[in-house]
Amino acid sequence: MLGPIFVRELTTVPRKKSHYASRAAMVGLLLVLGITIWQAMVGFDRTATLGETAKFGHLVFQLSVFVELVLVMFFAALSAASAVSQEKDRRTFVLLLLTDMADHEIVLGKLVGALLPITALLLTSVPVLALFLLLGGIDPSQVVQAVVVLLSTAYAAGSLGGLVALWRERTFESLALATLFLVLYLCLAQAIGFIAPVGIQAWIDPWAAMNSVLNPTPVGGFAPAYGYGLVMLGLCVLANTLGIWKLRKWNPSGEPVMQREGPAEDPEAKMTPEELKEYRAKAHAAPGAVRGVWENPVLWREVRTLAYGRRPLLIKLAFGIVLALVLYLSISMLFQSGGKPAYAAAYGLVPLAVVSMLLIASQSVTSITSERDGGALDVLLVTDISPREFVFGKLLGVLWNTKEFFIPPLLLAIFYGVMGIGKVLGGGWGAELLARTDPAGIPGERAGLHFLAMGLVLGGLVFLFAFVMALGLHVALRLVNSRLAVVNTLGTVFFLSVGTLIAIYLIVINGGSFGNQWISFIGFLVLGIGGLWWVLTGSKPSPALSLAAVVCPIAMFYTVTSVLIAKPGSQESGNPVLPFFALAAAFGFTVYAMILPLVTEFDVALGRTTQPNEE
Repeated sequence: MLGPIFVRELTTVPRKKSHYASRAAMVGLLLVLGITIWQAMVGFDRTATLGETAKFGHLVFQLSVFVELVLVMFFAALSAASAVSQEKDRRTFVLLLLTDMADHEIVLGKLVGALLPITALLLTSVPVLALFLLLGGIDPSQVVQAVVVLLSTAYAAGSLGGLVALWRERTFESLALATLFLVLYLCLAQAIGFIAPVGIQAWIDPWAAMNSVLNPTPVGGFAPAYGYGLVMLGLCVLANTLGIWKLRKWNPSGEPVMQREGPAEDPEAKMTPEELKEYRAKAHAAPGAVRGVWENPVLWREVRTLAYGRRPLLIKLAFGIVLALVLYLSISMLFQSGGKPAYAAAYGLVPLAVVSMLLIASQSVTSITSERDGGALDVLLVTDISPREFVFGKLLGVLWNTKEFFIPPLLLAIFYGVMGIGKVLGGGWGAELLARTDPAGIPGERAGLHFLAMGLVLGGLVFLFAFVMALGLHVALRLVNSRLAVVNTLGTVFFLSVGTLIAIYLIVINGGSFGNQWISFIGFLVLGIGGLWWVLTGSKPSPALSLAAVVCPIAMFYTVTSVLIAKPGSQESGNPVLPFFALAAAFGFTVYAMILPLVTEFDVALGRTTQPNEE
């Protein structure tokens, strides 16, 4: 029923080595997560009571399903979007439309085929979740409901990503809009929860649905998780029906229709040689006014042309709506009557910075994959454009095209810093930055520390943004498979963010101490170092990139722990100077290690060799 596209994916996916490696990594991640929580709650120096075992079973089940929910939600949308966009970049999607395959076979085949690896990972985790039943604290129905929520979320998010990719022409447009529309849906579901009757939010919001599974109410009737599954199934049907209906209206898009030539008279037959020469010169001239190209033609194309879609305003409008919602929810916490939560600045900076980094990384990696899939990268490599012009032209182009994405987090950090300084000096409303100071300090000195912390936060954000820009360029030039390059780049950014949040949660639930779980945190660091090493080096290892893969996770972990538990038992952080320099040195060195080979040894970095007789 799904056609040959799905059959091909079903046949080829189990043949890939990454298929087995990813399943082993999923089980290993859940195992390390469980060991970490056990060390935080009980430890290995005594025997746990039945109550502690049941509490541990519930907590590890809760954290496992929430981690899986975050991963499958975003990766399903991005995987489905990239599967369709890659076909469009290679100009092969139109060929699919010329076959005798039905529209539903193309749409559903690409969707289910792209989600096969994610489905396999979810099914791999089901036995692990079922083993938690032996610990107590959860019921078999909770495992079933959690799996329903995870699978329905994956296919609903994948349907959204596939629909956006069918609609838009460029890969960056598809990835950016899929991410932003997904965030907008989550914000909308949260807003509906404030005005809708009790229980409705669990039918539309994945977080609320999973929370209803973990904390069921003693009321009989239809479980909210099954209602959520039905709603997501309805959204899948709606999105895919729209995609099937609009498939041949949206594709191909923007291509001129060539009119059939009639038996007209040849206009060149009665021309003199001078007229014929002038006529042919005009016929072969480029239409429109002549535009001057800059000294760096790569940068000129990135800035002055619509290289990444005809409607970039749509992406910026969607990001503006997400920005407004995040600012409203985060800043309103500062003025709520019950008092602001601890580290209130993180509630605005963290989600906004994560979304910005995903969008910047998407722009960076697709600036190369679109060139390769369109056949233009090989043409650029044989021109007289120097590696420096190419690399810095692409980086500066990414910087220009994503200025609307990285400026708002910087402005928000400045806002929090100014509010904190104003509170110290004037005693009014304000929000302290992530780095907290001694309440007994002198106001002038405290204001100076706030100002210093604001500058360090701005510097840290700049280094992270530079890292994701260079990462996208580096990975896309090293990997020939565009879809794999997109997944590796966005996966690195996503795991860097989610992994940091998991570490924060584990430290918080342990009361700000990780003395009983430092072995597991070392395990997390080893996994992070291994994953980053594979992304940065792959089959072409280098000493500099290997060192960068080691220092980046350590620097990130050190920064997080310095913010959270520099003073155990309190909500005060240590001096922010050392964490900033650790972060800046690690990620700055990584950016340098990625860019230098591309500029100085461009052919070597691409896996090519120059023949002796070539200049």
